[in-house]
Parts: sequence; C-alpha cells; structure tokens
Amino acid sequence: MNAIADASTIDPSQAIGQIAVQLPGATAVFRRLKLDFCCGGHVSLDQAASDKGLDLQAVVHELSALQRPSELPDLGTPTELVEHIIARYHEVHRAQLPELIRMARRVEAVHRDNPNTPHGLADALETMEQELLMHMHKEEAVLFPMLRAGGNSFVSQPIAMMRHEHNDHGEALEHLASLTNDITPPMGACNTWRALYTGLAQLREDLINHIHLENNILFPQFEQAAQPQDCGGGGCGCA
Repeated sequence: MNAIADASTIDPSQAIGQIAVQLPGATAVFRRLKLDFCCGGHVSLDQAASDKGLDLQAVVHELSALQRPSELPDLGTPTELVEHIIARYHEVHRAQLPELIRMARRVEAVHRDNPNTPHGLADALETMEQELLMHMHKEEAVLFPMLRAGGNSFVSQPIAMMRHEHNDHGEALEHLASLTNDITPPMGACNTWRALYTGLAQLREDLINHIHLENNILFPQFEQAAQPQDCGGGGCGCA
C-alpha cells in the first residue's frame, strides 16, 4: 500500500491520479470537480485545474482538509472524549462509506472479468454502513448523553451492547480483508481500484482507533462506577 499523503505538502505538479491513490477522500473532490483521476490521472493537479478553469489554491485547500491525524490525542474529560469521537470518527465514517461504496461498485463493474476483482465488496460496505449508522445513532442519542451527565447505575447495559456491536464491526473488517487480499491491490490495478483500497485502509485504521478509544478508554471510566458495591457481609439490609 502507498503511504497516506501528507496533505499539508500537496504539490500542484503531482499527478491527480497519484493524489487520488494516496489521499483518502480525494476521489470525491475530483469527481465533484469533474477531474478525471482514473484514465486521465497522469495530468498534474495544476494543469487539470487550469484546464477546468478552477482556482488551484481552493482545490489544494479542499484536499488539505482531508488529511486526518494518525496519532491519538491526549484527551481530558469524558465529555471532551465523546466530542472528539463524534467529530473525528462518527462524522468521518459517515463521509467515508458512500464514496467507498461508489468506487467498489465501479471496480466490480469495470473489472468484472478480472480474477482479483473484489466481488461482493460493495454489498459488504453497504451492510457495514447501515450497521455503523445505526450503532453511531444509538451512541449519540442514548449512551453519550448518559456519559456526558456522569453516567448512572444502568449505564453498563448500553455499554455492553455497544461492546457487542464493536465485535461485529471487527468481524466486518475481517470480511473486507478477505475480499481484498488484505486490502492489497493487484499488479496493474487502475487508479480507481488503488484509491478504493487506500480508502479501505483508512477506514480500517479509523474504525480500529474509534473502537479502541471507546472500549479501552471511555467505557471503563463508567463501568467500574456502575458495578454493585459489596456490603462486606454487614447488616446493610441488602440480603
């Protein structure tokens, strides 16, 4: 896999096909601007923008906004962590998946006779999108408001449900890997195919970090407090 580009150093002389392959989300920008990153991907960003009469700096700025931090930040309160999870992961997943589904449909159609084509990938991504959307809605509508309020004695129940669904997301990632040779494009793959796999790799990294933050950092802060306290055998009236 190609390393994810540092969007802060995007070079306008770089071919748009190379940018599409290296920077997850760039394909959606190019598609909206009607810049051909696949068959016409050898053209530089500078030249492509000029040919379309586009403001080059505006395009570079939009591409730069796609860069995602790779390191997990130091976070303070649970509320701050919740807000970070929503902004950095929930909203990003909502933006990632429609473009990945679109590219997967195209790759499956255009390369239908290629033995390496990931048939079934678009359907798997659509299922994953539906499950993630429902999961994130439950967190935002039910669990996260409880955590922002400090939790309560019942909070372990929705947390347990979210942990179970996280296991399902992990299985979905394993299925994506099995369809894509561990997200490794074959020799000679077109720019769309390679960009698709770069986006899948970013999705996998984001989802793993997302689940890690919740399972290992956020949830334990409330699960311990929600555990019933042992009265130590005294006459507290709980028998």
